[in-house]
Amino acid sequence: MRALRIYAGPVARRHLEQHGLRPADVGIVPAAAGGPKGLILGPLDRFVFGQWLPQTDHTIHLVGASIGAWRMATACLRTSVQGFERLERDYIAQDYEVPPGRRNPTAAHVSQRFSESLHAFYGGRVQEVLSHPRFRLHVVTARGRHVLGREHRIATPLGYLGAFVSNTLHRKAMGAWLERVVFSAPESGNACPLPFGVDDFPTRQVLLTEENFHPALQASCSIPFVLQAVHDIPGAPKGAYWDGGITDYHLHLKYDCGPGPGLVLYPHFQKAVIPGWLDKALKWRHGATAFLDRMVVLAPDPAWIQSLPNGKLPDRTDFARYGLDLQARIRDWTQAASASRQLADEFAAWLENPDPAKVEAL
Repeated sequence: MRALRIYAGPVARRHLEQHGLRPADVGIVPAAAGGPKGLILGPLDRFVFGQWLPQTDHTIHLVGASIGAWRMATACLRTSVQGFERLERDYIAQDYEVPPGRRNPTAAHVSQRFSESLHAFYGGRVQEVLSHPRFRLHVVTARGRHVLGREHRIATPLGYLGAFVSNTLHRKAMGAWLERVVFSAPESGNACPLPFGVDDFPTRQVLLTEENFHPALQASCSIPFVLQAVHDIPGAPKGAYWDGGITDYHLHLKYDCGPGPGLVLYPHFQKAVIPGWLDKALKWRHGATAFLDRMVVLAPDPAWIQSLPNGKLPDRTDFARYGLDLQARIRDWTQAASASRQLADEFAAWLENPDPAKVEAL
């Protein structure tokens, strides 16, 4: 059974028909939020960053939210392949204590454990990430405004209700409650230029440094009510910072790759590139726009997904599905991650023989 589907926007599709795809064609690699779904992208990450992109030497921007930010920061390590292998192992093995009388662990406990994991993972290696000779990392977070400026047991749920209603009316209206804050790696002493336009949503950019790397990355992964917000990140505007997927779930951005082919290579877990987390139920926002004209999406075939444990991708509902049966979840998530090697193998084979007939419209 075929595992990989390749989708492309109109500009990218014409380029693939005429030239195939070369490492030098890629200017940006986005990485979506989506929690455990990102596990199936491990083999693609190891191939793309460990074997394929090293064949060229130009600058490439890596844009990530939530687990996507963790993946793209890992790509900036000198030993990225080993880093991706460890990320997969650590993510699969994560486990949290559930207090008596509760169904889920406390947000404080999950935040503490996640912070410890990030420090153990990147301890002593942050400068590797920030000073990569070719890759420029951009970590996307969502900063609360007004009533969401501080996490509070009553104000925060009310604030997110307001954000939901505003977003339903108009995506940009959600900017009254939340703004996109992007922490970008340095270039010539300043934050490197953003590789996308910011007219779509209120946005700030902050220089990513050794001092704010861990809190920024933790904030980008801090799902509201599952983890605690990260407050007052050094070098950034004061306030509460949450998961970057809230504002940019799948990073549906107006990408600008600069001169040359300037393609956006997007290993993703589905065809649709959904703008924000609150847009998941708004099907009219799931289609492609002109923002994605230069994008190439690598995604699993829905029929292949049916062959995975439980007939689906790993996701956060699995924590409740498996409950205290940690070994069963580890077994099934490991099986899904191992099966996804087929995605990388098929992409490598297509690069050798880039058949345009296998490229579908995004």
